Amino acid sequence: MGGGRKRGRTQRRHFKQGRENVWKHNPQRPPAAGGEGAEGGAAEGREGNPSWQPFATENPAFEDYYKAQQIIPEGEWDDFMNMLRKPLPATFRINASCQFYQDICSQLENDFRKSLETEVSDEHEEDAIRPLPWYPGNLAWHLNFSRMQLRRNQALEGFHEFLKRENEVGNITRQEAVSMVPPLFLNVQPDHHILDMCAAPGSKTFQLLEMIHQSTKPGMLPNALVVANDVDVQRCNLLIHQTKRMCTANLIVTNHEAQNFPGCNLAKFSSETCTNESKLQRLEFDRVLCDVPCSGDGTVRKAPDMWRKWNAGMGNGLHRLQVEIAMRGIGLLKVGGRIVYSTCSMNPVENEAVVAEILRRCGGSVELLDVSNELPELVRRPGLSTWKVRDRGSWFGTHEDVPRYRKNVILPSMFPSGKGTMDSHVAIGSVEVNTDVIDADMKDSTNMVEGEQQTKTASDDVNNGGDPNTEETSKLESNEVPNDSDKKSNSTSIRTEHSNFPLHRCMRIVPHDQNSGAFFIAVLQKLSPINENQEAELIKGKHSISKDRAEKLEKGLGSDKVPHKENTVQQQGVDDGNVMDEQQNGDVDNETSNGKSSEEAKVIVNEAENDQAGPRDRSRKPQNQGRWRGVDPVIFFKDEATIRSIVSFYGIKDTFPLEGHLVTRNPDAGHVKRIYYVSKSVQEVLELNVKVGERLKITSLGLKIFERQSSKDGSPCTFRLSSEGLPLLLPYITKQILYASAIDFQHLLQYRTIKFPDFVDAKFGEEASALLPGCCVVVLREGHQNIDSIAMDPSAIAIVCWKGKTNLCVMVSPLDGKELLERICLRYGLKIPKADDVKPSMKIDGSDEQPDLSTEAVDPEAAPESKASDMEIADAKEVE
Repeated sequence: MGGGRKRGRTQRRHFKQGRENVWKHNPQRPPAAGGEGAEGGAAEGREGNPSWQPFATENPAFEDYYKAQQIIPEGEWDDFMNMLRKPLPATFRINASCQFYQDICSQLENDFRKSLETEVSDEHEEDAIRPLPWYPGNLAWHLNFSRMQLRRNQALEGFHEFLKRENEVGNITRQEAVSMVPPLFLNVQPDHHILDMCAAPGSKTFQLLEMIHQSTKPGMLPNALVVANDVDVQRCNLLIHQTKRMCTANLIVTNHEAQNFPGCNLAKFSSETCTNESKLQRLEFDRVLCDVPCSGDGTVRKAPDMWRKWNAGMGNGLHRLQVEIAMRGIGLLKVGGRIVYSTCSMNPVENEAVVAEILRRCGGSVELLDVSNELPELVRRPGLSTWKVRDRGSWFGTHEDVPRYRKNVILPSMFPSGKGTMDSHVAIGSVEVNTDVIDADMKDSTNMVEGEQQTKTASDDVNNGGDPNTEETSKLESNEVPNDSDKKSNSTSIRTEHSNFPLHRCMRIVPHDQNSGAFFIAVLQKLSPINENQEAELIKGKHSISKDRAEKLEKGLGSDKVPHKENTVQQQGVDDGNVMDEQQNGDVDNETSNGKSSEEAKVIVNEAENDQAGPRDRSRKPQNQGRWRGVDPVIFFKDEATIRSIVSFYGIKDTFPLEGHLVTRNPDAGHVKRIYYVSKSVQEVLELNVKVGERLKITSLGLKIFERQSSKDGSPCTFRLSSEGLPLLLPYITKQILYASAIDFQHLLQYRTIKFPDFVDAKFGEEASALLPGCCVVVLREGHQNIDSIAMDPSAIAIVCWKGKTNLCVMVSPLDGKELLERICLRYGLKIPKADDVKPSMKIDGSDEQPDLSTEAVDPEAAPESKASDMEIADAKEVE
């Protein structure tokens, strides 16, 4: 299962207004400051547009900052900077659970690896294409070409088309090499429950799904579960689109703030006593991937606009949010479980400082693991044990050195020791993003580039964790800042601290070690439950301090004048979390200012008070109404008459579990258009979610297995099989199934509609005409001795068709049909037909022979999923 075949090409209309295409001509862009990457880009750009200006690949503030932090030895600095200025090589990963895994590996080794040898463009690389030595099973491949070269080099056109096609159907995933590293250190097992806290755009989630499906037999689902979460609705749509290529029943996509991800504890949120110990009582995870929002300066090779945007305040402004997300992940982790914290930033304030703060807060309950013996061929460097913090042009080695008026934004946790005065802990427990910190350091970076008058910034979503929405334009008034605040201290003369935690166990991946991007990874294990009494006291203290701070601000004594509603992360969906979550997010005004009505805000406050009072009998809405505005509810499909009709028509064996595994997103059972199948693990989470009051805001889940189909042929069954769910269901189907020869199977894919007498195998045509009108399955017979065992063979190839009065019609998208046609031609040595190679006798108008597919155009029952399915992700969409 998990065949990795996405059905149906879609349009990208919801992402046309997305991030600026920085590769396009921009007349306001400053001139380049040198570097190999800039020179190469200028040569290409001038050919098409003489006024085009290449990217500036220098930022003196960036160089000064990282030289002072000593992230690499001084002798390697030139190599480091030269590599940063080069375009990032393209990389991709093969889906080992896909049907054609072996065929793709063979094609890469025997065809493309040889044909691309003459196209090597880098004197440092011997091979044009090679597997990454550190990725298990030679599944990940490195190209000696950037994405731009792949698009523009005519000699690479065939290979480029291969990558686009295979990526679209889910056989490969185009993803940055270092982005593939964090999931590998999770050490995922087939029965694990896994949480991806900041999952969009979805490449790491897809990688986790590959891991749990890799060893699954046909018709079987793994016991594992992946919950993929993201705070942004639009990025959730992209996440859904990415993961739909996997065709999995073991995925739930949610839309919550990661730091406030809801806890689903039956004992706390329901007065019902559950006597069945086998039922899920609490949502906890064996593995948590915490790839947090970050400044993203490790992606500068693939996002060259970062040179212009970068400033030291970006990392300072995100530090608090990163700590809170990681702490929430640890709270959701089972004892003995493993959490991986990662960023695509090189900044120690976002990396080692966050890990050190986690260890301080958790005491001995969490251990930073030494994983140096895992993935031994991956070149990595140890984490830093000492660093400095830069704010408003000045360097600080300890929190004591920070001016008093900045102590509430430059936190003690940003420093190696984590020590500071009590009043400096003003907002540690909150989840505010310090945009004034970002703005303060903008002064240093904006003057570095000629013509740049930038007055605001935000961490861009070029990083893998998501856009934290930290953009801010307000600045402190000049009379609030001492006159000497802009005086820059000498970074070499200030005293610095040394962390006592074993931060050398963290991993830093730097670009010039293996021609990649930059990344930071830390692997932690939960040894025991976090002391809840200490945690409650800490929260209580921070909450009272926050009140004191609010009073000071009202009297005009505070230095932070940025409005609260602009200084917090936007909440896409308000979550009435546990006690910790409520204290972190207790400002009702903030909740109402982000899209919630006053009535809803009152409900949230009341629920928060009830949460603090302890267990209660929460009055819940009926399941079919749903709790979350704008999100269709998840309804268990229990229409026995429809289920019996489906089982009877397709002859589905009793051994295939249907009861409790079918869900829909339409509360009206009489107008259900799509039925989804969920695994046992997903089913348990859904049942728990209902019992605790639907705390999870679920935007997508399950595997589409049946679709309502209208036709003029009078089919006895109103639901047809879905191509996504066919691999799972195939071993259990006993009716409406045909076995075709290779030539007839090829003709079906090539001509899409064939009349019964036109099949090469006359017997096959007779068998097809004898079927009941409606949906059927055609299985490729080639290569199988025993027809009865074909369905249980993992290599079996099958497609969904429609049997009309006089013909057989393929119900596979043109893109998937073309890819499948090429695959079987290569596997069985058939001639690959040309696009215009269609026999006139095979063409039919099919005016009333083909099914009405208009139902595929509208899906009112699953709005979030229909948005995702309306996207066409073009070649430039390599978002990881």
